[in-house]
Amino acid sequence: MTTIPTRGEGFLYMKVGTHAQETLEDIIRRKTREIEDAGYALWGYGGNTCHPTSMVQPFARDFQQRFGAIYLLMEPMNSQHFALPVRADEFSSDGIHWEKIPSPINVRGSRYALLIKNLRLEDFDISLARTKVAIGNSSGRPGSLYVAGRVDKACLEVTDDPLVKPGAEPSVHIGLAAELLEPYAVFVRNSL
Repeated sequence: MTTIPTRGEGFLYMKVGTHAQETLEDIIRRKTREIEDAGYALWGYGGNTCHPTSMVQPFARDFQQRFGAIYLLMEPMNSQHFALPVRADEFSSDGIHWEKIPSPINVRGSRYALLIKNLRLEDFDISLARTKVAIGNSSGRPGSLYVAGRVDKACLEVTDDPLVKPGAEPSVHIGLAAELLEPYAVFVRNSL
């Protein structure tokens, strides 16, 4: 990605940091190798705000059809995610039919994963007050109000004007980005 998303475009926003006892720097190195070896990587995550089938898949499909690509924009943060780094060995786009995860790909300590390619470092700020939630029960809510407290990821659409009071437009720093690939988000599990 060479430009910041503009009006009408969508993106998946996520705060990222230490995960399953692995630093963000180590995760980036590992995911870069996975993309080189397998053509894509699985970026693991948890929580219910970006459920694979009810949120991410329909959101990403819609925006990819309209704009040709959909991106994951990541804000690095300090975190302490101490889940066990157990490797998932199966994935499913629907939670019913499962496939083996290719051996070059390692997704650890997660319930879900995003399919990504073109992972790269970025350096720009974006105002979440100029975004709105694009899907689900909170659809239309300003991104800056939705991504607060414990919410660390969202399916967002860029708007023309801020959706909050003037002066209340905090920006977030995007330090990492990747392009999402179909089916965009999957369930992952360890079958053992």
